[in-house]
This record gives sequence, structure tokens and C-alpha cells, in this order.
Amino acid sequence: MTGVTGQLGGRVARRLAAAGITQTMIARHPRRAPRLPRARVMPGNYGDRTAMRRALTGVERVLLVSATATPDRVAQQGEFLRAAQDAGVGLVVYVSFCTPWPEATFVHGRDHWWTEQHLAGSGIPHIILRNNFYAEFVGRDLTDGRAAIRGPAEDGRVAAVALDDIAEAATNILTGVSGQAGATYTLTGPAAVGLDEVADAASTACGRRVSYRPETLRQAYRARDGAGPARQVEAWVSTYRAIAAGEMAAVTDHVARLTGRPATPLAEAVSCLAA
Repeated sequence: MTGVTGQLGGRVARRLAAAGITQTMIARHPRRAPRLPRARVMPGNYGDRTAMRRALTGVERVLLVSATATPDRVAQQGEFLRAAQDAGVGLVVYVSFCTPWPEATFVHGRDHWWTEQHLAGSGIPHIILRNNFYAEFVGRDLTDGRAAIRGPAEDGRVAAVALDDIAEAATNILTGVSGQAGATYTLTGPAAVGLDEVADAASTACGRRVSYRPETLRQAYRARDGAGPARQVEAWVSTYRAIAAGEMAAVTDHVARLTGRPATPLAEAVSCLAA
């Protein structure tokens, strides 16, 4: 297990523990890892091939949650996959993005494309989970504590997927309940919604009125000028641009295929977060 101190990896780790599965949790900061039964914590970061090989030795299946979005993320994940090769890992389940293209509008989608190429060339049996934006993200982080969602999304739509749906799908794959080696699954919500509908869901969850106010690209960059590193600003703006471009609107039944139940509607995921 990787990413156990984050929102997705932690959810999967807890599900595995509840099912009585023995797991190894890899964490850059081991003290932040959850304390779970039948789980050991191994220190290391993705780019440390020696530490990763040590942690992965004897491991049958691995969930690879993407590293932090730093400029060297692809290189770090490449080292992780080489360590998995060295350790003889039987299956890698990679948490990717729904548009992993070399010229994806959402800039982080490009990192996922390159990592998928590393994985394809590694010879390791694998399953790829290409997730849409998290429903919790579009309901919380796009508002960022404000009374409005602002960005250059135009009238685009997004089929955001609940974190619990992804976690359940990943858990079922890791435990052999569902999923097939070599397959790629695109995990989405049950419908593609506009940001005005996201704002309505956030309004209900937050108990205050949230609205959607489209911005031009120029307005978007100006509003975020100096708010963070250029790469981070580009990621923020390209989130909305990807929605406007129609790259986040495709809906699949892959959550149902992997979990045996329908995907969670956006309003329910946002409400759960608020609670």
C-alpha cells in the first residue's frame, strides 16, 4: 500500500484491515501512517529504489497511488516501478487519471500518461484505474471556502467520482473480488454535471449559498497571480480548462462493474464530506 497518509490510500488501507488482510504500508513519514491490525509500516519515498525494493520484497499486490505533483514525479514513479520489478511484485494497481494523454489539458494528466508508459514497458502485470476528479474535490476545493466557484470552465460538465467508490473498487481488485489483469477501468460518477450543479450541491452541504461564476482565462490567471508556484497555478487553471474542453464529461459503468453497486451521486459525496 502506498499513499496511506492521503485520502484515497488511507481509505483502502482501512478496508483491507477490516477484511483481515495482511498489508505493508509504505510512507515517507511513517508516524503519519494509520495504525491498523495486520499492517506493518515501512519508510521510504518513491524515488528511493533501494528502500522501495526492501519494502516490496515478498509483496503479491501493490496499490500505487501517485506521488505528490512535483516536477520529478514521473521519474520517482519510474524508480518505484523498477523496484517493483526487482522485488518480483505480482500485480500493480495504478491510480491514474481519466485523460492520461501527453497533451492533456489538465497538466497532471500528462504525468499519468508517462507513468502508464513506464508501467506498460515494465512487464509487471497491472490494472489501471483512471479516475475522474474526486467528487469531494469539486465540492470543496473549487469553492475554497468562498461563496462562489470561479474558473474558466464555461458550460463544461464533469463526471466526478466519490473517493469511497474508488477505494471500494481498488479494495475489490486487491482482494481478488473483481478486476482483470491488463484491464483499464475509468471510474466516474453516475452523471456529468455542470459547475452550477456542483455549486448547488456545495450549497446544500455547506449550509450557505455557493454560486458558479465563469471566468475568462485572463481573469483566472490574474486572480491566482502570486498564489503559488507557476506549476501549481497552471494545475488550478487547467482543472477548469479540462472541464470546458469536455475532457471530464464521459460517464462509464466501471464503478458498478468493480463494486456491484451504482456510483455515488455527486450530491451524496459532497454531503458525506460536509458531515
